[in-house]
Amino acid sequence: MPNLEHPAYPAATLLHLESLVPCRESQVSMLLSIFGERQQFSFPSIFIYGHTSSGKTYVMQTLLNTLQLPHVFVNCVEYFTSRLLLEEILIQLQSYSETEQTSHVPCDTFNDFVRLFKQAVTSQELEDQTLYIVLDRAEQLREMEVNILPGFLRLQELTDRNVTVVLLSEIVWELFRPSTGCFEPFTLYFPDYSIGHLQKILSQNHPPEYSADFYAAYINILLGVFYMVCRDLKELQHLAALNFSKYCEPVVRGEANERDTRKLWKNIEPHLKKAMQTVYLREISSSQWERLQRDDGEPGQLKGLSAHTHMELPYYSKFLLIAAYLASYNPVRTDKRFFLKHHGKIRKTNFMKKHEKTSNHLLGPKPFPLDRLLAILYSIVDIRVAPTANIFSQITSLVTLQLLSMVGHNDQLDGPRYKCTVSLDFIRAIAR
Repeated sequence: MPNLEHPAYPAATLLHLESLVPCRESQVSMLLSIFGERQQFSFPSIFIYGHTSSGKTYVMQTLLNTLQLPHVFVNCVEYFTSRLLLEEILIQLQSYSETEQTSHVPCDTFNDFVRLFKQAVTSQELEDQTLYIVLDRAEQLREMEVNILPGFLRLQELTDRNVTVVLLSEIVWELFRPSTGCFEPFTLYFPDYSIGHLQKILSQNHPPEYSADFYAAYINILLGVFYMVCRDLKELQHLAALNFSKYCEPVVRGEANERDTRKLWKNIEPHLKKAMQTVYLREISSSQWERLQRDDGEPGQLKGLSAHTHMELPYYSKFLLIAAYLASYNPVRTDKRFFLKHHGKIRKTNFMKKHEKTSNHLLGPKPFPLDRLLAILYSIVDIRVAPTANIFSQITSLVTLQLLSMVGHNDQLDGPRYKCTVSLDFIRAIAR
């Protein structure tokens, strides 16, 4: 019995749609109930959220294309300004009818968009059915003008047309809501795929020359290795396609049949371990990976980031680290003595402040200004160093690395009052 039922659409179409969106039947059924029939007014705005690779974009595209519903699909990352976004919606709306030639219409403000949108809907004869505007990666709308997001949420009211705006995002609605208030959309959550869902989805792509049970056993082995470190459906599909030929080698050579899972596992295990080193990284191309598998290469032959255990710092960054360390642990009054060749006669005294009787390494690093850091750098480098943008960019990189190393230690970060210090532990971490 099919899970998708709706009186406005043929049963065969719904059955085909169900086969295209496995493990998302409940979400599709909810969307169908919200959409209603073609001529009915739908909810003004729908907000769909979920983690990456949870099927949001694929489900919406498949649903609208299979049911042949009039729609506009725009990625907000590609059209990153309000003008580009509004003009792209109008261009796609004008090109919905193949009889008319698309013309570029400038659209500078949202008021112009409302006026032009009403004209386009009338010219395309779409007043008697719902038009869907899908905005993928909708979190980019928060970076645009303040009236863009509230305007899209109330587009049905502003245009007095049968239109529904669908927002797709990876973050929750609470991070979207403007402080001035806006129309609340209908929210729908797409949960992550479970291991059973991934097994079902990946097993559907089995090659025709092999049985479905054989490919399902391979997917089960693949998920047993990668599920704890990777749950991205696209990445798992890539890994499945990349390593299946190696899994089939004993069967192709006649050394085992499709039911000898032990032999097949022993053959594929070392290659899956090598693939674990480059999950998400794409350090080498698919053709290079296949060539490495044919040559039975070792993991050390991977020429990507994971193959390098030693990374060399830029030339001046090494001296900047040394200068920062010296400035952190030496008092300012000792700079003249340590870093000047002709510092003159220094008067010796036994007077020491109370806190200076303790070792500086026990007290920890002290903050220092940027001018002092550069002065020490110029004194310890043999050649003459000009304060160029290259030097300041390396200083920024080192400060960024230190801030990243202090994440989780809120007591070391004090907002705008934070001052730069370099500890011995930080230098050891960089040296590794």
